[in-house]
Amino acid sequence: MFENKAMASIEEMKHRLEGQVEDVSCAMEAPYQVNNDALLSESEQLQLAVWNATQQEYPHNTYVPQLVAMQAARMPQAMAVIADEQALSYWELNRRANQLAHYLQTLGVGANVLVGICVERSVDMVVGLLGILKAGGAYVPMDTTYPPERLAFMLEDTQAPVLITQKHLVERLPTRASVVCLDDEADAALLAQQESTDPACSITADALAYVIYTSGSTGRPKGVMIRHESLLNLVFWHRSAFEVSAADRATQVASPAFDAIGWELWPYLSAGASVYLPDEETRITPLLLRDWLIQHEITLSFLPTILAEQVMALQWPERVPLRCLLTGADKLQHYPAASLPFTLVNNYGPTEATVVATFGPVYPRERPEGFPSIGRPIANTQVYILDEHLRQVPIGQTGELYIGGTGLAQGYLNRPELTAERFIKHPFEPGKRLYRTGDLVRYLPDGQIAFVGRADQQIKLRGYRIEPGEIIAALNEHPAVQASVVVAREDIPGERRLVAYIVPTPGVVASVNALRASLASALPDYMIPSVFVQLDALPQTHSGKVDRDALPVPDAANTLSEEHLTAPTTPVEEQLVEIVASLLGLEHVGIDDNFFMLGGHSLLGTQLIARVADTFGVNLPLRHLFESPTVRLLAAEIEQHIVARIAAMSDEEVRQLLV
Repeated sequence: MFENKAMASIEEMKHRLEGQVEDVSCAMEAPYQVNNDALLSESEQLQLAVWNATQQEYPHNTYVPQLVAMQAARMPQAMAVIADEQALSYWELNRRANQLAHYLQTLGVGANVLVGICVERSVDMVVGLLGILKAGGAYVPMDTTYPPERLAFMLEDTQAPVLITQKHLVERLPTRASVVCLDDEADAALLAQQESTDPACSITADALAYVIYTSGSTGRPKGVMIRHESLLNLVFWHRSAFEVSAADRATQVASPAFDAIGWELWPYLSAGASVYLPDEETRITPLLLRDWLIQHEITLSFLPTILAEQVMALQWPERVPLRCLLTGADKLQHYPAASLPFTLVNNYGPTEATVVATFGPVYPRERPEGFPSIGRPIANTQVYILDEHLRQVPIGQTGELYIGGTGLAQGYLNRPELTAERFIKHPFEPGKRLYRTGDLVRYLPDGQIAFVGRADQQIKLRGYRIEPGEIIAALNEHPAVQASVVVAREDIPGERRLVAYIVPTPGVVASVNALRASLASALPDYMIPSVFVQLDALPQTHSGKVDRDALPVPDAANTLSEEHLTAPTTPVEEQLVEIVASLLGLEHVGIDDNFFMLGGHSLLGTQLIARVADTFGVNLPLRHLFESPTVRLLAAEIEQHIVARIAAMSDEEVRQLLV
């Protein structure tokens, strides 16, 4: 089991290092002279050095594309990727990726050439990502649900000469790049004519493997550049820590534009394991996902924190193939129940540190006080908890987390000033760098790290990293907004939501629908505020900054709403309006308001569908909510099911129903 190996390796490392105290002490003298402070005792300095001794050897000069090709040669008929009715063996995956790679090279793709890929989660997506790497290029994954304006910015910012996509998405992707549609017959025929052998390409440790875009505080997203060496370290750490073998069945659940996608694919495909992709409804519906994990005998799975907590809260059989459930991307709120038949592993890491920087198993507690820790650093990664003067704080005190080591990103694409600001010179080891995370943490006595909060206004919401500055910049462009601020609030326990406070432009009426529509043209759904509060002026501190602590709680008096909400006209609409308003924490909802535009999301959607089943006895698939996102449309579907159910009843059953 993972926990036995992990704990044994940690104890082994500790004993080995403690047995070499004199050597460690000598080695640390020079680095810590730079610190020149009295915050730490000698024993604390030694202890921190032990906790940061994460050196671990792994194979170099053989990168992800070659590792997958080796598995294809070793076990060609083994299943590599399985999604719905589609499946690719290692031989098929390698062949198709090779053909794509050869074609990409004819289009000029090579070392450090960025290639956009906007493809729905599918076997084609995996072929596209692997094909880009095999050509020597770096992939830039784009979420198919992003608004065209955001996709256009990413394509312009990367200057990607090639874009890989699907036919139905082409119109949403304004680009001058060469477009390859993986599901187009003509393009498929062209790719089929290419060589199927492994293409020649010279990948180096410092060459880019991918660029992931994250929210930007200046009003535009920023691309994080990850090198092959950093990706390789993640792959081999993961394979070692979780004892990955060809017998494993893993999952790919994250959005294609989420950095976890590389973590969900490459450690497993490089080891000969099988990767399963659940369909869109299953991957966001806890009950369906639990049953799917059991049915497909999944052994290792990563789920974003909020989804993992909902899956863990369900009843599980005493024995299941799943041995480890990995989670991360948000603050873990709960310890697992003792009855769970698998180990929960909490992971922490910004995109700038190649997905994962710290990890640790989370065990049940009789008295689960506080929050689970984010563990300890992974292989070849160092963490430092520093004060404002870049001095290490004593064990137990709160400071800002800085990350160093092999996993550090090269920096931000086309943003040298921001790169210099966030990737600072290492204060203790000349010639190296640290990434400033902005996260506040503290060491626990056993070396685990406790997450405390943020040092700035950055928001983590449902696994997404959101810079409020990007939303504020988009809001302030609207003619009805003179000034604004955006915060995350948890006025309903357990349900955090984005709230925008706006000061309207004098003489201009601010409309909620107009504001949401304007934001939706530039920002992803998860960055659109659920509530808009109108103020005469933003409260300020003595220094003239926005006083976020003085922002009022949204209520009926200050919340901006549409002047002409369409009222419900049927009993089903009336009940449905109440359900939606309750779920979203809103005073008023019209029957033509879009659930997702009001701040709803897929996980709240599963709760809405459950309430519909309890209230009306109608079981609707979650996809129906996406197809009918207003109360009017959803109520019509419910009414159709009720009518059909009554029509199928006998006269006696109808009489009993009326009674």
